[in-house]
Amino acid sequence: MWKIAIVGFGNVSQGFLRILKDKKESLKERYNFEYSITAIADPVKGSVMNASGLDVDFLMELFDSEGNLKSHPNRTDLGSIDIIERSEADIIVETTITNLETGEPGLSHIKAALSAKKHVVSTNKGPVSVALPELAKLAKENHVEYLFEGVVLSGTPSINLAKEALAGCDIKKVMGIVNGTTNYILTRMEEGTSYEDALKKAQELGYAEADPTGDVEGWDAAVKAQVLANVIMGHQIKIEDVQRTGITQITQEDIKDAAKRGARIKLIAEVEKTNGTVKASVSPQEIPLSHPLANIMDATNALTFTTDHLGDVTIVGPGAGRVETGQALLTDILAIHRKYCKI
Repeated sequence: MWKIAIVGFGNVSQGFLRILKDKKESLKERYNFEYSITAIADPVKGSVMNASGLDVDFLMELFDSEGNLKSHPNRTDLGSIDIIERSEADIIVETTITNLETGEPGLSHIKAALSAKKHVVSTNKGPVSVALPELAKLAKENHVEYLFEGVVLSGTPSINLAKEALAGCDIKKVMGIVNGTTNYILTRMEEGTSYEDALKKAQELGYAEADPTGDVEGWDAAVKAQVLANVIMGHQIKIEDVQRTGITQITQEDIKDAAKRGARIKLIAEVEKTNGTVKASVSPQEIPLSHPLANIMDATNALTFTTDHLGDVTIVGPGAGRVETGQALLTDILAIHRKYCKI
């Protein structure tokens, strides 16, 4: 029986918990995986803890009716670090907000968990960007796992695909569409919508934040390129090392001109290894219509891996969503379950 504590109870953690709830019997039958939720830590929505296990059905009913957990009988005023250390959890699920400058508060949460010899699965890009070598070393020293499949393409396999399914291949290049917001905007612009109107629609649909800078200026794609370089290419770079250009200067004329040349403009994250050197970039590029990436429309994401044995391998799927990203957390937890065989 795995004991799981959740730190940060936003959309992703809610989606993850609903997956666990709905598939409890299926997970037991298919993988011999059983779990209990021992804690949820969220300073805004309320924190709860019970080392013997929380009633997930009651917990979700309470959250759905009240929008928080503050009236839960197992509510605690302990801070997140204390909950991580006292929850008796084997696995910490960390999904707090992303901060690409400091990695906090997720960085402190993950350090505390790994130091306490607890496995960590996370969708938080900040700590991966800021301190991956340190966190990987800490996990190794404490004989636990730090996994973060969801930071690149949400639940669509990317890191796992490269490290497991493509094991034995030399991956020379990775390029792809890793930001659904910008791909949605470019799709609408191709249909004749102005950049401003396309952005507004993306915000209405929840693809873009009120401040869309992280998406349209390429920062979100840049950190994903950084992660691909660090994890798949094994070359440690900082986000500042990623050459970055967003889509704010792309016009409908640019899109029409590309179409005349048999291409589409896509915001492409690219990581390439040449003579032992790895370069990473994010920029709008004209992609020939014959290439799989040219036909990825709306908020869909895709990555093409260029390998020595298989040539180009492209994976396509959703790059966001509460259930989709929750699936990435479940994937990582099941990987830990298989490796450590805690039955």
